[in-house]
Amino acid sequence: MTDTAYFLRLALLLVLQVLLLNFFPFSQYLVLSFLPAAILCVPARHGGVFALAVAFVAGFLTDFFADGMLGLTVCALLPVAYARTWILRLIFGADFFDREEDLSLRRNGFWPVLLAVFLATLLFFLIYVQADGAGTRPLWFNLLRTLLSTLVSTFLSLFTVNLFSPERQ
Repeated sequence: MTDTAYFLRLALLLVLQVLLLNFFPFSQYLVLSFLPAAILCVPARHGGVFALAVAFVAGFLTDFFADGMLGLTVCALLPVAYARTWILRLIFGADFFDREEDLSLRRNGFWPVLLAVFLATLLFFLIYVQADGAGTRPLWFNLLRTLLSTLVSTFLSLFTVNLFSPERQ
């Protein structure tokens, strides 16, 4: 995927994320986020520093235009970008980056991609929910919110992976 195509799709996804956070708050138990999957889909020819920069800018723009708590999404998205290489190597093997292959449901398979997106989304929501609660919410609430948000966002993030798929060009 070209860098221009990736950034146009990322911009579209950021607009959708901001609209969801601003106008469709489903419940206090559920937060939807497609951003961890978008970070996993950073083209493989770019290194970890590029993924960290994309995560910072995407998180900052989401926080600035949506929640009003500047730094919350950035705080949760940067570890996802940092762990991106580890997650993809764990699931797809070390040669994933050697081939400079982009993440694709068709090429990589449904279940491995689902597992990679689940791990990234779980890491995101473990940090996001803890930082959002700031120690003021009970453990059961944080666990339930993390679980529900992770499960729903993981399955919706598969559409994000499909959007960033190289076959969509």
